[in-house]
Amino acid sequence: MNQSVNRTPFEILAQYERLSLAHASDTQEKFEAPGLWRGIGFRVGSRLLVSGIDEINELLAVPVLTAVPGTQPWLLGVANVRGNLVPVIDFGRFLFGERTQHTDRTRLLVVRQGGGNVALLVDEVFGQRTVDEEQRRDAGREDDPRLTRFVESRVGEQQMAIFSMNRLVRAPDFRQAAA
Repeated sequence: MNQSVNRTPFEILAQYERLSLAHASDTQEKFEAPGLWRGIGFRVGSRLLVSGIDEINELLAVPVLTAVPGTQPWLLGVANVRGNLVPVIDFGRFLFGERTQHTDRTRLLVVRQGGGNVALLVDEVFGQRTVDEEQRRDAGREDDPRLTRFVESRVGEQQMAIFSMNRLVRAPDFRQAAA
């Protein structure tokens, strides 16, 4: 008789948990391998960007926003994120002067800055991306003058720009949202 037929649902779930934990530990070791850099890939307009996984606190669906009068057009308003008011920036409008269209794929990237968090509205999030040492060695330079102060290089076949959120939140024009 087949041994799996005699197992209880609890035993089956326990086996799934063991297999899952074994798989997760193998994956974690791979991600922590020397020479690998991990980031979150996203799209702003037609540009593909990736920022360090340690620079992005969380990803959110777009919540209800409350407008703030007397601000730059790229400051869409504030959102209540678990009891904290977080300013929401239209990232495409800030970088390129082009308004981000709201779709089912539109998301917020929550980034820490001095004094709290800020949320960046992006067209789409692709999830985690890993860049190895060879890709970083072969990286191209950023040629868009609107991005050069934030982008370290472009990597991969899709030429994703490695975007520094730390540079962004320290930029004087980003910190000056009053109109």
